[in-house]
Amino acid sequence: MAKEAACAWFETELAFKKETLIMDLVKYLTFSMILFLLGIWGIFLNRKNILIMLMSIELMLLAVDLNFLVFSVYLDDMMGQLFALFVLTVAAAESAIGLAILVITFRIRGTIAVEFRATVRVAYSYCLAIWRIFAVLR
Repeated sequence: MAKEAACAWFETELAFKKETLIMDLVKYLTFSMILFLLGIWGIFLNRKNILIMLMSIELMLLAVDLNFLVFSVYLDDMMGQLFALFVLTVAAAESAIGLAILVITFRIRGTIAVEFRATVRVAYSYCLAIWRIFAVLR
C-alpha cells in the first residue's frame, strides 16, 4: 500500500514537473521569438545606420542561442549547449571584425551611412581593373 502511494506521488510529481517544464519552454521560446523578430525589425526598418543593423544581427544570434539552450535543457542533451557556445564565439568574432571594418570605413569615407553606394561602384571598378591587369599579365 505504501509502495503504491509512493509511486502515485512520484508519478503526480513527475507529471507536474513536466507540465511546468513545458510551460517554461513555451515562455522561453516566446521570448526568443520576440528577440528574433526585434532583430529582423531592426534590420529591415533601419537601413540607414550600420551600427543598429549589426546590433540587430547580434540580437538575432542571441535569440538562436537561447533556443539552443532551452532545447538543450528540455532534451537533457549537451549538444545544444555546445552549439550555443559556438554561436557566442561566432557572434563575438563578427562584432570585432564588423566594428574594425566600420572604423576603417569611417576613416576613409568620413561616414558609415549604408545608403552611400557610390564607393561600392568605385571599389568594384577598381577590383575589375586589377583583375584585367592580372589577366593580361598571365
